[in-house]
Amino acid sequence: MSAAATLAAMDSLIAAAGRALAAGDTLGALKRVALRNDPPALALRGIAMARLGELVRARELLRRAARGFGAHEELARARCVVAEAEVALAMRELGHATRALTAAAAALEARADRANALQAPLIVARRLLLLGRLDEASAVLAQVDARGGPPALLAVAELAAAELALRSLDVDAAQAALGRARTAAERAGLPALLAEVLQAHTALESPAARRLANGSEEALRLPQVAALRASGTLVIDACRHGLGTGTAWLPLARRPILFALARALAEAWPADAGREALIEKAFRTRQPDETHRARLRVEIGRLRRLVAGWAGIEATARGFALKPHDGRSVVVLAPPVDGEQASLLALLADGAAWSTSALALALGDSQRTVQRALAELEAAGRVRSVGRARAQRWLAKPLAGFTTILLLPAALPPE
Repeated sequence: MSAAATLAAMDSLIAAAGRALAAGDTLGALKRVALRNDPPALALRGIAMARLGELVRARELLRRAARGFGAHEELARARCVVAEAEVALAMRELGHATRALTAAAAALEARADRANALQAPLIVARRLLLLGRLDEASAVLAQVDARGGPPALLAVAELAAAELALRSLDVDAAQAALGRARTAAERAGLPALLAEVLQAHTALESPAARRLANGSEEALRLPQVAALRASGTLVIDACRHGLGTGTAWLPLARRPILFALARALAEAWPADAGREALIEKAFRTRQPDETHRARLRVEIGRLRRLVAGWAGIEATARGFALKPHDGRSVVVLAPPVDGEQASLLALLADGAAWSTSALALALGDSQRTVQRALAELEAAGRVRSVGRARAQRWLAKPLAGFTTILLLPAALPPE
């Protein structure tokens, strides 16, 4: 076979491998390029390995491919950068700068590679969603128009829009986005993508929180939570650590003592809460002294000023009582799983392997705090680690029976 014929055969193998990947035939693609080490073959092998879950190997192959493309092959290098960024997202490496990804997207757009150019902002938006930066994710998604693109890309875009809507409790928008995502995933013919869409659907049907009121408990789905939050009821939300009624919202995630007092008063409503019980909830002590009682009066005064527009807090012979205005009722919205590590477990429940640094970044806590929480959960058998040192990652079994949407971290507005 002449050199030209050999080159043509190699190019045909690359084209065939690309078509196999597009059709979801990962193993078929690997068979065509498994023994080749030229940059196009390395890139295709990297994408195939990523689809098989071999993320570390995939990243190595994509980096080798990017280095192997010459200076005149900027388009191919840009595609590798985007693919590597998607692998990093799957590996939950969330601390990387997006400058290279933005430059790659610009290079792809300039060369009319619209499909790959659209991947870049979608990766950025999905990273922002993992970090709970919903407003920024919304701004990025508003610039993405995947209509007319490949069905798989459209499905990913609609999945991101659905997650944003679910995290924002916009149930109607989430249902519409999931419907479009399912249609696109079926057109794409990729079983893994369709499974992801169907899994997102379960968030609407599974219990998302518990409604506590008057000594009773009721499981609520996300549409019911949204309806409750939109009503005139005074909701003390132990999932998002705040309280509000209608569209008004008071975040207290950065003021845990005030939130603990608000929840204790709400759980006791319409009766009063005793001083000893309030001190135990807020200050975590069962042996209160005069300093605790004095501090309780100070903190109750602060909470009284914050909620003055919605309710009063009256002193009683036994303690304090919450008195909502305008005849409002009071409910506590409790998470489906209790404990200080609920948000940490919610992140790990996605089945991905998270590093400690990525968890700390998503939760807004220090790595030391996250490490202590992980050690407690590991001792209880609720999480496990793989790897060691900088390669260590953390995993947990999916939390079956309910959705963790309301437990995922969200960017906190100033208080």
